[in-house]
Amino acid sequence: MARPLIIAIPKGRILEEALPLLARVGIEPEADFHNSKSRALRFATNQPDVSIIRVRAFDVATFVAHGAAQLGIVGSDVVDEFDYSELYAPVDLNIGHCRLSVAEPEGLAAEDQATMSHVRVATKYPGLTRKHFEAMGVQAECVKLNGAMELAPSLGLSRRIVDLVSSGATLKANGLVETSVIMDVSARLIVNRAAFKMRSGELTPLVEAFRRAVGVKDAA
Repeated sequence: MARPLIIAIPKGRILEEALPLLARVGIEPEADFHNSKSRALRFATNQPDVSIIRVRAFDVATFVAHGAAQLGIVGSDVVDEFDYSELYAPVDLNIGHCRLSVAEPEGLAAEDQATMSHVRVATKYPGLTRKHFEAMGVQAECVKLNGAMELAPSLGLSRRIVDLVSSGATLKANGLVETSVIMDVSARLIVNRAAFKMRSGELTPLVEAFRRAVGVKDAA
């Protein structure tokens, strides 16, 4: 008997929007999934051959890329940051919308982009941050943080940050303003490439079910 398919979904901002989408696909997690006191990380679903793991967003990409999970739901920011060759991202799920932006203290005199050669940036996206500044001919020294990015400028850790922005309220509350947008972000369905080839009979119908759930016609 084939092993159950495992879908990795992220904790945090995408989760609430992902659950109705999964339901439209016909997958609903067991009751314990909704128990806020549960310490479980793996859950059965109404589909006996499908289970769900709930992990941090960055770990979704790692679990799927290494084949521990066959499918996942994660933001395009994570997909592009890791750039795993083992990942296939066939469907934009049209949820989890936000943007990855550069921000700095309000009122800070911006350096002339033509003469600036080096910046220090606090971020959990060092890959995308370096690419963004390299495209402007600027070397970015990235200070890796996993949260509380907005504190970095006020505490002298860096003058700039790169982080996800939705309403901009958190930036404003911490005296920061967006200065540029690196990329617009939405959640994607990701699939392990090897699994997609070896278990195409199971995975292809699921991928097409996600396409239909977001209003995309089946692939020809």
